[in-house]
This record gives sequence, structure tokens and C-alpha cells, in this order.
Amino acid sequence: MGNGKIIINACLPGFEELQQVEINECGIINQIKPSSNHTIAIADKQVIDLQGDWLSLGGIDLQINGALGLAFPDLQPEDLPKLSKICDFLWSQGVDGFLPTIVTTSVEKIQNSLATIDKFINSQTHSKKTAQIIGVHLEGPFLNYEKRGAHPAEYLLPLTIENLQQVLGSYQNLVKVITLAPELDSSGTTIAHLHSQGIVISLGHSTATDEQAKTAFKLGASMVTHAFNAMPSLHHRQAGLLGEAIINSSVFCGLIADGNHVCSSMMKILLAASNYEQGIFLVSDALAPLGLPDGIYPWDSREIEIKSGTAKLADGTLAGTTLPLLAGVNNLVEWEICSLEKAIAMATQSPRQAIGLSGIAVGQPANLLRWHWDETEQNLTWQRLDI
Repeated sequence: MGNGKIIINACLPGFEELQQVEINECGIINQIKPSSNHTIAIADKQVIDLQGDWLSLGGIDLQINGALGLAFPDLQPEDLPKLSKICDFLWSQGVDGFLPTIVTTSVEKIQNSLATIDKFINSQTHSKKTAQIIGVHLEGPFLNYEKRGAHPAEYLLPLTIENLQQVLGSYQNLVKVITLAPELDSSGTTIAHLHSQGIVISLGHSTATDEQAKTAFKLGASMVTHAFNAMPSLHHRQAGLLGEAIINSSVFCGLIADGNHVCSSMMKILLAASNYEQGIFLVSDALAPLGLPDGIYPWDSREIEIKSGTAKLADGTLAGTTLPLLAGVNNLVEWEICSLEKAIAMATQSPRQAIGLSGIAVGQPANLLRWHWDETEQNLTWQRLDI
């Protein structure tokens, strides 16, 4: 790596003017300064001139259900090599880290998946350039039957501390986020317990009113799972769960920006009511066929059909996507839903903030993406910088 590198004339989300970023010989960010400030010596460093392109850390995907044909709820010890390939694949898709998402299934399968992920994390090396597993997202089984969507009804459980302990087993420290329906916990004791254990509580697959959501947020819930989906719509007389989340500056909302889960007009309304620093973050919600061609694939005991990146059950129920996280950034920009700066931040900074990780800063590994908007072609591209 020599004496390190310096990136100049870079646009960074959240910074007002062009910045220069110094990276030491170990690949760590040493300084971030305005390009007009020449206090960083560049004579002995390799200079990368971004010429006004955008610079960010890689993406963080807080909701991804599988990839390369492997569904995370189906994980077994023999899947460790495949899990390593998935991490490499996601790295190639611009993702620095992710939460394997385990959807509603049997307690036995949840435990098998958690045990496999725990073993894999303990074997991960942070020196390798690959996407890191930073915890697990449990999406269920504590969901409202009426808003279960594609989650199998037979495995839904009442939200009690006893059932929670059964599901988590000895892997409580592994679970970073849990999606639940707050109306299933009328006393609030289970939500308060989860908050006390440091688990991020995300509300979703729910019929919660705004008052029930407000109570859950006061008890420590701080996130909403895939905004608009599997919850009541916004209504002028009943704001509901999402309405209460939007006006709460401490609550983050996940958004699937594939154009099917949420239409462009509703995405504009959501983003107009929030900001990327305390508000909306992108998720892929990608299913196991991510990285594979369209077709029919197994999904728990059922099948899903993938067409142009959209996954549906045989009855037409929307089950998810097979589009990678950063496809959402391209969509937001190309559909003119928000600025390039905001779209990049929603995939890179906001998800980090939602789970308490630092954004681009001194001391961070320089896992950096360069984003280029071609004005002539009206096209957004990105590439990993070789640091």
C-alpha cells in the first residue's frame, strides 16, 4: 500500500463542499478535510481525483432473506462454504455488511439458522475484503395473523417473554433486530424486555393504531419494517403505525425501493416527511434467488416465481425481490424521487445510524464506493475503489 492514498474533490453525503480523504497504509481513513484546505500533504501519496463524483462507504442491508439459492431460515452447518460465497457476492454488489433475515418458521429451524450464523461469524476474518455479517434480523414469528403476508400462519407465536426466550435460545446476543407486531404485547412487558437487552425493535406485519405504535416507541421500539407493506395505509383520520413513525424523529423506517412494494408517489411522500439522517433507510428484502436468473424456486414448503426481480407466491402474494440493495439507489435517482446525495445516504449512512454504527469517519476502514452520474446518458454507476 506504500505511504497511503488521498482522495480529492469528492462529494460526501452530509458535507457541504468538496472533500479530500486521507487513507493510511493500512487502509484506514486518517483525515477528512475540505479540498480547499491543503493541510493534508499529498506529495508522498497516490492521489485519486474524483472530479466531483460522490464517495461513500459500502451499503448496509438490514433485511435480506438469502442469496445464490440459499435461504437463511434453511441454514445448516454444511452451508458454511455457501454462506462465505454469499458474503463475497454481496461485497461485489457494493454491500459492506448485512443482517441475515430469518423469517417466520419453526423454532427448531430458527435455532439451526442462528447456530450456523453464530459459527460463521466466529470464523470470519475482518482482514478479508468481503461483506461482514453484523448480526441477525428476526422477522417473526411474533406477527399479526391479519398482516402476515407471505409468512406461514402455522408458525406464528403469541408475543410473550416465554416464547421469546424459546425462539432466541442461547443466541440472544446474535440478534440485532427483531420485527414484531406491537399490538400482540398489550402489557408492553415483552417490548420493554427486548429493549433492555439491547435488541433493536422494529414494528411490522401489524395492525397497530397510532396510539399502540406510540406506546411501543415509548417502550423502546425504534424502527419500522418495510414501510407501507404489511401495515395499515396512511389515513387522514387514522395515521396508524407508519404515520406515528414518520413524525417521530427517533424512529427509522426501512424502504424497499423496487417500484413494486411501494409506488413512486408514496415514496416521494415518505421522503418529503423524513430525512435520510433520521428517517428512511433502504433494504433489499431480497430472497434466496438473489444472484440467480428469473424462474420458479422453492420457498419453505411453497414455491415463488421470480419475474424481473419481483417474487410472488402462486396466489399472487408479493413475497419479496431479487434485486440487490444498491439497485434501490439507482431507482430513486433515475425515477427522480430524491437527490443522488439522499439516495446514497439511504443505503450507506442511514442503515448504519439505525443500528448504532458510525458513518464515514476518521478511523473507519476505507471500504469506499465511487458514484458517477452521467448527465448525457442520465445513468448512475458505482465502483469500489481499490484501497
